[in-house]
Amino acid sequence: MRTGMKLKSILIAAGILAALPGLGLAAQCSSTGAAFPQWVEEFKQEATGQGVSPSVLDRAFANVQYNKGTIRADRGQKSFKLTFDAFMKKRGGQAIISRGKSVKRANAALFARIEQRYGVPAGPLIAIWGMETGFGSYMGTEHTMSAVATLAYDCRRSAYFTEQLYAALKLVAAGNLDPNARGAAHGEIGQTQFLPLNVVRFGVDGDGDGHIDLVRSRADALSSTANFLRGHGWQPGAGYQPGEPSFAALEGWNAATVYQQAIAYIGARIDGLE
Repeated sequence: MRTGMKLKSILIAAGILAALPGLGLAAQCSSTGAAFPQWVEEFKQEATGQGVSPSVLDRAFANVQYNKGTIRADRGQKSFKLTFDAFMKKRGGQAIISRGKSVKRANAALFARIEQRYGVPAGPLIAIWGMETGFGSYMGTEHTMSAVATLAYDCRRSAYFTEQLYAALKLVAAGNLDPNARGAAHGEIGQTQFLPLNVVRFGVDGDGDGHIDLVRSRADALSSTANFLRGHGWQPGAGYQPGEPSFAALEGWNAATVYQQAIAYIGARIDGLE
């Protein structure tokens, strides 16, 4: 299997070529944690061969452990199978709408800049921000590097999360990810929960401080989210309700139909469209 040219060029530029099946790599996935330490050592050898600095690997893997909580979460994703009403209740949709309107007013200048640059209005960004982390109030407690490494080692989606692991190494190398950072169970990062590869592809320095910090900077997190949506088909000025042109970008954010519908519903009410 070949990696896409866009990903390949990103990782070559960083001195990091994603290790995927078909590239002749030896580290073997497993469905139990017993062989994880051995897998880590094999992966580190492979990554070194692909141009990753040994010092980056040492820092990134210093405290990495097999994460059983990540595996439980990966096997137990049930909320996306709920009805729309049940999903909205579980995610606190009405509370997000209510608070989201005040959040929009309090950050009016930031949202205006983002919309001017990316064409994405405040509503869907606030909907995502509220549903993902309660506006940055809870970003997860799992060790990010452990979560991503565990899923790269686990056989269920090994190739996909191997890409994420190489992207995480790129972020560590650039100083955009603390090796001991904590976040969500699948390695999602920051206030709107980006997987590492999406930080590489769509991360934006929204506050101009020279780093992409999706944890501490709401400007970075929200600008990156708008950039993601624009990169997934958002059309400035077009509607984003089901059946409208920009709804496709919400499909890019999350594959679950109920989640897409919730973003559109909450966003419309925050933006005053309903």
